[in-house]
Amino acid sequence: MHCVIGSGPAGTACAKALLARGAEVLMLDAGIGLENDRAKIVRELSEIKSSDWPREKVAEIKNGMNANAKGLPQKLAFGSNYPYRETGEHAAWRGTGASVRPSLALGGFSTVWGAAMLPYRDADTENWPVKSKNLVQHYRAVLEFTGFAAQRDDLEEFFPLHSENPGALKSSRQADSFLKKLESHRAALREKGWRFGRARLAVRAADNSKKTGCVYCGMCLYGCPYGCIYNSADTVNEMRADANFKYERDVIVTKLRENGAKVFIEGYNRLTRAPLSFEATRVYLAAGIVPTTQILLRSQNAYDRPLRARDSQYFVFPLITARRARDVRAESLYTLSQLFIELNNPQISRNTVHLQIYTYNDIIAQTVRKSLGPLKMFARPVEERILIVQGYLHSDDSPEIKMTLKGDGEKDFLQLDAQPNPKTHLTVKKVLCELLRNARKLGAIPISPMLQMTLPGQGFHSGGTFPMREKPAEFESDCYGRPHGWSRVHAVDATIFPNVPATTITLPVMANAHRIGWETAAL
Repeated sequence: MHCVIGSGPAGTACAKALLARGAEVLMLDAGIGLENDRAKIVRELSEIKSSDWPREKVAEIKNGMNANAKGLPQKLAFGSNYPYRETGEHAAWRGTGASVRPSLALGGFSTVWGAAMLPYRDADTENWPVKSKNLVQHYRAVLEFTGFAAQRDDLEEFFPLHSENPGALKSSRQADSFLKKLESHRAALREKGWRFGRARLAVRAADNSKKTGCVYCGMCLYGCPYGCIYNSADTVNEMRADANFKYERDVIVTKLRENGAKVFIEGYNRLTRAPLSFEATRVYLAAGIVPTTQILLRSQNAYDRPLRARDSQYFVFPLITARRARDVRAESLYTLSQLFIELNNPQISRNTVHLQIYTYNDIIAQTVRKSLGPLKMFARPVEERILIVQGYLHSDDSPEIKMTLKGDGEKDFLQLDAQPNPKTHLTVKKVLCELLRNARKLGAIPISPMLQMTLPGQGFHSGGTFPMREKPAEFESDCYGRPHGWSRVHAVDATIFPNVPATTITLPVMANAHRIGWETAAL
């Protein structure tokens, strides 16, 4: 029996690979889900056309997602905070200037993610023992079950599609206008290291599935009632039909122990606190960087031993376009990222800088109105010109997070301490200056005073406490995610990434987890 701990993207990808190799798989998971009353509303909405949705039902699942002048404090799933619930109790952490969050939800953070999907470049992973060529078949395998919307464009030069027939989403008019402006200056921007194109998303488009595809209802940021945005909980439910797969929820794993050809798993029931124990021939830790690091440190009794976590700095700022897109409030659209811009300019950073462009959505509209205050009568023309840019830096240009297991073994917790990087603010400043220098080519200008720099970890692109090495030392892992001194325990989430590139993390996490499951199933 192979045991996978966690039901997020890494855990489901690993489990899919194991099942494909004929292995028996037990998945242990806390498995917190959406409340029954909200789930009932979602089911009701999924069964009717979006044009017929009752306003009060839509309002119910939008409840709690109220933006302020600084934007959205926390993304919810159908108005629920269940993806974040009970973590202080079962995966205790304390942060000093850092905000790395675990999730105990069925599906992990794929319940609230932005669905952005790019592979990593070897140029951004120079110190990895695993290269892009080792992940190609696993990128392809993952994209087969996530759903994938993408188009052929200049991004392919650095970021292969790894999919023969991706679906296509209809872009917003704001995105089309902005991209057209970029393409009119394509040659000049390429010389400066720019690559850009349509966003690549784990979204089911209408033309790549017999199931319902995106209907452009504008609900993406609240949760898709039709399930078009990939959620690994759906994959878990599909795997339950496999006789070789068993899912056990309400399990909190605390410690692992190897003895010969067995791994002994200790934990307790999330609801009753009754102790639980399991045996497996191999264990695959896919619980996320905080719980996975806790379990490994606790299993080795490694208290007060600080580890270094790598993070991709997340920052947000608006662009104001010269041209208005009329009546954006009435447009049918999807509200995830519409465009990607990749900056490969050594004057900015030796690594790729990743920018995601968002066009109009009602949360942006709320933010604009609250920012304008008494001048909110001017909100409409601002909404028709504003784009939101979410940026990420490579971990080499970002703060680190020191993670230390503290406590006495009964009530321990992971202490998270931010370690500033002097490069971070300078690199972001260079990004803004690059956009400003090219404002005419963009037809837009960045509003630097509205830049928001988030706390380390707040962008959910963190990893590296047990980094993969060719010859791992203490608190490092081999290419199969086995920490030094272990032979049958594999960490398969971002915990084992040697660094964290700026480009999106979920697809590489899933591909690497799939690789480890595939290559170790028969060991």
